[in-house]
Formats: sequence, structure tokens, C-alpha cells
Amino acid sequence: MTVDISVNLKSPTPPYEQIRAQISSLITLGALERGARLPPVRGLAADLGLAAGTVARAYKELEQAGLIETRRRNGTVVVGPPAVVAPRWGEAPASVTAAVEHYIAEGRKAGLANDTLLRLLAERLGERQ
Repeated sequence: MTVDISVNLKSPTPPYEQIRAQISSLITLGALERGARLPPVRGLAADLGLAAGTVARAYKELEQAGLIETRRRNGTVVVGPPAVVAPRWGEAPASVTAAVEHYIAEGRKAGLANDTLLRLLAERLGERQ
């Protein structure tokens, strides 16, 4: 299982929080489904160039939120998502999916964390109701 996680070390948001927010978003959006295995703490830490304790803290917070669970022989698996399930990407028109991908790419270039991007989007959607 590949998890597309990135950390911006120049961001004021701590790395563990960036990891936590991104995995939480992936679970909420359905990109990581129930039963999906997350990379081992040491493996993800090595991939991101971080200390294992940083990833372990993110995993601990996700576990406390009830989104993941660490099982001795099965590793860390997704046990969420929260009760409300977001629609899958395939349900949106291609033009909307492309616009979302562009929004995410531009947000990452600007160094914004996923939780900030989601908050911005939610605020804009609220203005149009």
C-alpha cells in the first residue's frame, strides 16, 4: 500500500501534525479504506527523512481519534473512517476532479497543509450556500 504523504519542513505546522492531517484526510475522503495497511513507522519516517518518533506521534494521535489501529502481526491498519463517508473520486466529472487536483497541487506549492486546504474549501463552500 502506498501512502502519498509529504512534509514541508518550512511550514509552521509541525511535521507530525502534517502527517496526521494528511492521513486523516485520506481516510475521510475514502482514499484509505477500512483494513488498508499503513507503512511501518520506521519505513515512513525513512521515506520522509524524519525521526521515527515523529511518525509514531502522528500514528498515536490517529489511533486516539479512532481512525487507525496498530496490531502486532498485521501492522497499522485503518479502522475508520468517521461515520460520514465522502463520495469517491470517480463520481465527479473529470473537469471537477482536475480542478481539485490543481487546487491541491497549488496548495502544496504554497506550503499549505491539507487541513488548511480543507478549511479554505469549506469556508468557500459555506459562502455559496
